[in-house]
Amino acid sequence: MAERPGMARNLVLAALFAALGVLLSSLAVPVAGARVFPFQHAINAAAGVLIGPWWAAGSALVTATLRFSLGTGTLFAFPGSPFGALAVGLAHRLLRRDEAALFEPVGTVLVGAPLGALLVSPAVGEAAGGLVALMVSFALSSVPGAFAGYLLLKTLRAARGLPGAS
Repeated sequence: MAERPGMARNLVLAALFAALGVLLSSLAVPVAGARVFPFQHAINAAAGVLIGPWWAAGSALVTATLRFSLGTGTLFAFPGSPFGALAVGLAHRLLRRDEAALFEPVGTVLVGAPLGALLVSPAVGEAAGGLVALMVSFALSSVPGAFAGYLLLKTLRAARGLPGAS
C-alpha cells in the first residue's frame, strides 16, 4: 500500500501532541479567582496549524481519552477539545496564516460547550441548563490557550524551528 506524503510525519506529531497534552494536563493557571487549564487549548491551536484539522482533532480525542482514563480529565474534554482543534485546522486551510490558531475558542466554546451541555451534563448528573456557565468555563481556558498556541507558533518560526513565514 502506498503511503501518502507526510502521513508518517503527521502521525508522529499527533502522537507527540497527545503525549504533551497528557503531561501538561495537571498544570493549572490562576485567572480571576479560577483555576484554568489552557495547555490543551494551546496544543490544539498549534496542532491545527501544523498537522491539519483531522489529525489535530484525532490527537485531541486521544488526549481526552488518556486523560479521562488516568483520572486527570473529565468527560467535558470530549466535546470541547476536538472541535477547537478542528476549527483551527479548518481556519488554517482557509487563511494559511498562524492567526488561525486564534480560532480555537470558536470550536471549543461555540460548538463544544453546547454539545457538552446537551450530552455530557445530563450524563454526569448536572443540570443541562448550565450552558452559559459551561461556555464561560471553556472560554477561560480556551482563550488564553489559543493565544499561547499562537505565540508558540510565532516563536518557533522566528527561531527558525518551523518552516513558513505566516
